[in-house]
Amino acid sequence: MNKQTLSSIIFLMARILTAQNELTSDQLYKDQTPLEIKLGYSNKDLNKDTNDSTFIITSMAYMNEGKWAEIEVNLRARGNFRRNECYFPPVKMKIKKNQYEGTLFDGNKTMKLVLPCKIESEKNDNVLQEFIAYKIYERISPYHFKTRRVNIQFTEPRGKKTKEFELQGFLIEDDKRVAKRHDGKVMERFIHPMAMQHVTSVQNAFFQFLLGNTDFSVAYQHNGKLLYVNKEIIPLPYDFDMTGWVNPSYATVNTTLGINSVKDRKYRGFKREQQYFDQVRAEYLSKKSELMDLVASFESDFSDPKEYQSMSEFMQSFYEVLEDDEEFEKVIVAEARTK
Repeated sequence: MNKQTLSSIIFLMARILTAQNELTSDQLYKDQTPLEIKLGYSNKDLNKDTNDSTFIITSMAYMNEGKWAEIEVNLRARGNFRRNECYFPPVKMKIKKNQYEGTLFDGNKTMKLVLPCKIESEKNDNVLQEFIAYKIYERISPYHFKTRRVNIQFTEPRGKKTKEFELQGFLIEDDKRVAKRHDGKVMERFIHPMAMQHVTSVQNAFFQFLLGNTDFSVAYQHNGKLLYVNKEIIPLPYDFDMTGWVNPSYATVNTTLGINSVKDRKYRGFKREQQYFDQVRAEYLSKKSELMDLVASFESDFSDPKEYQSMSEFMQSFYEVLEDDEEFEKVIVAEARTK
């Protein structure tokens, strides 16, 4: 066997192993039925004792093939606003290799766990609305986070007593996994939006407009990441709770933008050549039925029908702008930022 043939065989085997590893690490997100999990920790301790480098350790039970399994997880609170505002802060989860290897979580060293913010009647519906936003973007761009809904039996120790909650939430894959899936890497520095890839930037800006989101910055990577793929810079959005789409009780409004409610849309994308606006507009219009059907598929999962109806009507109002030439020019194209 000559060296060239041996090199080809080694290369092929490496590709096969890589593909097998990627397949294994995707099992968690391949199944989209809600995953049943059990978690217990003190929210007070999570907020008090964790920062970017320190975690609390607890066990997490999860249902797998009809049986409960258990792994050790490391948790810390994330998100400055929600850490101060929410009863249940959102969580960053890390799992050691000797814990996740060979389990449903194989290949997922780091994840985010999104939880309801407050103890209120619409808490689980708000989480579901944000989850649906992620599923919409999956249909818009190949550069997206994979997600998985979870039903959580949450037990919180309070001194000598415990309090139990039935919560809904969802897991979000790590940004490095997204980058790896596209043979790219995560960028963590200021990049002017006009240096980013045109089509994906406009797709993202339209998506944020659909949600009624003004709580983001692609330049400063606020509620978004950047991927470097094929020598192009790609926006990767996340965190959609402070939007008109979700409209939570704790939402704050950036009145400096001339809006009075998170349900008042404001286009925050940058000015680009007309062809990109037209291309992305056509893409969204062609996907209208698909996206409306996607939203409708979750109707029975809402506790309050009014929460579903509000979300559905908000999406319809987005399409009313796209379907009207005059409104599209006035509300989106003319409002595109130049600085």
